[in-house]
Order: sequence, then C-alpha cells, then structure tokens
Amino acid sequence: MNHLPDDIRRAIEITPAAGTRERIIDITTVGRRTGRRRRLEIFFYRAVGNTYLCSGARGAATDWHANLLANPDFTFHLKNGTRADLPARATPVTDPAERQAVLAEIVADLNQPHDPGTIRPTRLEDWADSRLMRISFRDLP
Repeated sequence: MNHLPDDIRRAIEITPAAGTRERIIDITTVGRRTGRRRRLEIFFYRAVGNTYLCSGARGAATDWHANLLANPDFTFHLKNGTRADLPARATPVTDPAERQAVLAEIVADLNQPHDPGTIRPTRLEDWADSRLMRISFRDLP
C-alpha cells in the first residue's frame, strides 16, 4: 500500500478505534451470472497487516464473494471521509492459520467497548465459516 497517497493509505489503515461508518465501502465487481458491473456495499477490515472483506458471523453465502471468486479484479470505493476509487484484486483466504489470525483480530476489534454502534460478535466460533478475501491494491491509473 506504500504506492497509495498518504490520505488514502491512512483511510484504509484504520485502527481498532475506527467506528462502523469508517469501515463501510462499496465495491464494484462483475456479476458472475450476468457479466454486468455491480456495485455493492460492504464492510472492510484491517487485520494482521492486510486489508480484508469478510462476510461476518455465521458465514452465509454472499454475492460479493461469489462474484470475486469468478472475477477477482474489482474497484474498492472509499466513500466516508476520504473518497477514492481504487483498482484492487481479491484473493480467497484458505490457509487455516491465516483465517484464524484474521478472524480473531476482527472479532477482538469489533468487541472493543469504544464503539457502541458496532456489531458485537461474542464468540470467534460464530465467525469460523466466514467468507474471507484478502485485498491487494494495484497502482492508480
């Protein structure tokens, strides 16, 4: 992420003190069935030094995850505070050790008492089946 402008990098490298609003972005991906561009709202997280999209507790199937599996290149839209449209690529996280570390950090962060508006998972086990994608940002055009 060092290639990104400082204000954009800071907006993505949010701290555990970040509120719910700062974690909401849009992504534009290509629909796996329609082939059309599709814009979806989603939460992003910073954990273990990377940026992730995660389906949340109980791991229900999601359109964004299926779309990114079929077409991993997408646009990451920062829309609260700093605004930017960033070319990005999604990689599914399948390594059990990485999944465990990332999900543990996300759950611990969301359980912080500083943000009463944040969803409060109480158990890491609830997140074990979450869809999880690591995001890498490509150079800006």
